[in-house]
Amino acid sequence: MTSSYRDKSILITGGLGFIGSNLARRLVDAGSRVTLVDSLIPEYGGNLHNIAGIADRVRVNISDVRDEYAMKYLVQGQEVIFNLAGQTSHVDSMQDPQTDLEINAKAQLSILEACRKYNPGVKIVFASTRQIYGKPDYLPVDENHPLRPVDVNGINKMAGEWYHILYHNVYGLRACALRLTNTYGPRMRVKDARQTFLGIWIRLLLEGKPFEVWGGEQLRDFSYVDDTVAALLMAGQSDAAVGKVFNVGGEPVVSLLETAQLLIEANGGGEFITRTFPADRKRIDIGDYYANDSLLRRTLDWQPKTVLQDGLRLTLEFYREHLARYSA
Repeated sequence: MTSSYRDKSILITGGLGFIGSNLARRLVDAGSRVTLVDSLIPEYGGNLHNIAGIADRVRVNISDVRDEYAMKYLVQGQEVIFNLAGQTSHVDSMQDPQTDLEINAKAQLSILEACRKYNPGVKIVFASTRQIYGKPDYLPVDENHPLRPVDVNGINKMAGEWYHILYHNVYGLRACALRLTNTYGPRMRVKDARQTFLGIWIRLLLEGKPFEVWGGEQLRDFSYVDDTVAALLMAGQSDAAVGKVFNVGGEPVVSLLETAQLLIEANGGGEFITRTFPADRKRIDIGDYYANDSLLRRTLDWQPKTVLQDGLRLTLEFYREHLARYSA
């Protein structure tokens, strides 16, 4: 799958973050020339330790995707751009909607304009989110489901996604989008719940503290980061993906309570506390969600390979060794 990336120039926005750094590892192993762009703003997940062991094999540019002059320079000469930079916290988006707008919508438009003007032949894969569906009308959710975001983050991510599709439709830019579900694994943010609630669960568990499960009956699917990276790579190399939007799901579908129990089993001990949803989070909770990702499977021959129990075990093993680098 990665052989087609050999000797190619690849740009990853958000490249020092969770998914971006795992993607970078796969690409450098494939022989790509990889440039990572990241602002390293503390709230957004970038971490230099994420490229430990490959730092001498990638080019790192510390800049903000909101800097249109930097992006004008950085997109030139790239053959594939994996556009992963974004603000992911739903709560932060409600507390500071203007910043979320700047990063998740306005900056995306600037990146696409830079590509249109200075590198119109580039392939772009945009990391979108299942959050744009809002509260599902039916399950599993396919790509034809209405889009009704329940928070500012979802609205701006939806705009960012559709800018990419629009620039394909109007200008022929070879862009596509993947709507990611709950991605987890090594190098995810664990100091707080800005990226995923699983992160704070894992940190507290390894610190010997109980973690909180809000509600608990909500159904979710989870995608181990290696499976998410595989989907991104397949989208980046396939002409069949151009102009399309795909759900990325995971197996099995589990409740939050079941997830908590699996995590404790994988850890060999621990405890959690169930509580009702805080009022500010309940207003933007989407309830049950799991994806119908059959379009991705049919089009790109993708399927998840890491079952949840194994993924949780691998994630815990990583943080047992590296927690200090991620919890400060």
